[in-house]
Amino acid sequence: MSTPYPFTAVVGQDDLRLALLLNAVSPAVGGVLVRGEKGTAKSTAVRALSALLPEVEVVVGCRFSCAPGAPDPACPDGPHETGPGSSRPARVVELPVGASEDRLVGALDIERALAEGVKAFEPGLLADANRGVLYVDEVNLLHDHLVDLLLDAAAMGSSYVEREGVSVRHAARFLLVGTMNPEEGELRPQLLDRFGLTVEVAASREPDLRVEVVRRRLAYDDDPASFTARWADEEDALRARVVAARALLPEVRLGDAALRQIAATCAAFEVDGMRADIVMARTATALAAWAGRTVVLAEDVRQAALLALPHRRRRNPFDAPGLDEEKLDDTLEEFGGGDDAPEDDPDPDGPGGGGQPPQDGPEGPQDGPVDTAEESARPEEPAQPEEGQGGRPAGTGEQSAVRAAEPFRTKMLSVPGLGEGAAGRRSRARTDHGRTTGSRRPRGALTKLHLAATVQAAAPHQRARGRSGRGLVVRRDDLRQATREGREGNLVLFVVDASGSMAARQRMSAVKGAVLSLLLDAYQRRDKVGLITFRGKDATVALPPTSSVDAAAVRLETLPTGGRTPLSAGLLKAHDVLRVERMRDPARRSLLVVVTDGRATGGPDPVALGARAARLHAAEGTASVVVDCESGPVRLGLAGALAGELGGTAVTLDELRADSIAGLVRDVQGASGAHRRVA
Repeated sequence: MSTPYPFTAVVGQDDLRLALLLNAVSPAVGGVLVRGEKGTAKSTAVRALSALLPEVEVVVGCRFSCAPGAPDPACPDGPHETGPGSSRPARVVELPVGASEDRLVGALDIERALAEGVKAFEPGLLADANRGVLYVDEVNLLHDHLVDLLLDAAAMGSSYVEREGVSVRHAARFLLVGTMNPEEGELRPQLLDRFGLTVEVAASREPDLRVEVVRRRLAYDDDPASFTARWADEEDALRARVVAARALLPEVRLGDAALRQIAATCAAFEVDGMRADIVMARTATALAAWAGRTVVLAEDVRQAALLALPHRRRRNPFDAPGLDEEKLDDTLEEFGGGDDAPEDDPDPDGPGGGGQPPQDGPEGPQDGPVDTAEESARPEEPAQPEEGQGGRPAGTGEQSAVRAAEPFRTKMLSVPGLGEGAAGRRSRARTDHGRTTGSRRPRGALTKLHLAATVQAAAPHQRARGRSGRGLVVRRDDLRQATREGREGNLVLFVVDASGSMAARQRMSAVKGAVLSLLLDAYQRRDKVGLITFRGKDATVALPPTSSVDAAAVRLETLPTGGRTPLSAGLLKAHDVLRVERMRDPARRSLLVVVTDGRATGGPDPVALGARAARLHAAEGTASVVVDCESGPVRLGLAGALAGELGGTAVTLDELRADSIAGLVRDVQGASGAHRRVA
């Protein structure tokens, strides 16, 4: 068994360490969500926390870690008699991103339940994590239904497993910790709210601290046991402080003044619901216990707000997390100070300081910073005036970026047919969750029983099987798996014309607003997105396909315009990107969204080149839609012609709005479909 990196040896990351320790003191705080770039000790700190948690007393042989003094009366392994048990270290159970629902909550043997009438239950990770820590790395990449199950269990303290009327319940009380890299996509606001605290972590830019990180990591890699032994005294001291704070917690008094500050702060920052108030109250109480006090002070309320509120203020994925500390201080001052502090503060280091090295900086083991940001489109040299193929002069020089118009709710764009990609909310697909559409013989373990089909398969054989009682004689060959239809997420690849013909300020603002609206729609439907821009002489991948729609929004906001219109270059670049993505993830279907007025300039016969590039996408069956940005009383219809070459759909900016009186866009035509315009 590998030796974990010592918690006290992590360099800096004070907020991360404090948030984890507060949850160790009071698991009712509700867990921690750690957001930050890769290589910032997120996983290291979480795994190291288990060594600081007190050992747990469990009933011998119980798979659900029941406490000997108060066993769960509904435990599937029960009933247990009260009596002495055995002690073991607290567990840190990791939930892999690719875990199935049965692996998370456990599985019922439906075959034995039907044929023998017994509840044969195989516990999942929630049972393993009971009275310990459940760690979810890259929680933002988990399927939504798994996150819902996970957070429901964390909120209720128990897990329910139900299969066709057969149900099992067991205790599931654990400290929930999730880590994520925002570059790979965000969690929905509803899910963010279910985490008690959140912290942002980043690698220090101070050379001395980075040197210390590397020095400790190398020493640990050379001899983990020896390195851990050097930190044993600090670990013991911090472990003792956690135990003392837990014992003091019931005595901490949360006065009316502190409660008023908590309520006023949540109201001032317009936080939805009441969960934030409750989490702040529990966090402030834990902070007081951690500092060795029995009274909550204003400083505890302030620190609790900084940990509990930033992620609850996000209304959409383009809002930056954070808290206005000046506004926070003004609110706390307006509603009075907290209760008076005792004269003697037993903890001179203050909250978060005990047992840890006095240093600021990143964490222990980390890699050097890696800049994964794609280079933005470089300014083009001012182009010479050229007659555009669309009947007007092409744009000449580069113009500065303009702000996007306000986003709006867009109409539904989906890929036709039935896919089998990752769960999402855009196109029809065969999924594990959704409406039942039929049945089939199970491949491997049975997970979703189709009861009617199973009974129908077993019924003709009852006499031959010697049925004599009221029960149905069911065998393995009779079982039928339900097939279900739901929605999948797609790869939405935006190809945006940033040339001179699109450069009018009001026009480009509307175009950016439309793309921003589509990005928001992609976020809500759990899509991956990519962004390609074309202008001047070439096309640029502004953002490779990613789950982070807010990263795409940032690139869009700073997008410059001007120059010629190399339409064919943009479509060819999109073809290359989609080809690579098909190899990486063959099950994820793509939707190509071309935002242009349809004009093409530069080189010999640019219109014909653009049409040839469009036909490449049509030949491969890529679903596509052209957002026609042409404006004015006289329109050439070039975007509609481009949609025809793509074998897709053309829709104007006005028609893209969900509240438009124009017809509803339901399916984007594939290569085999005829071009049509929504009218």
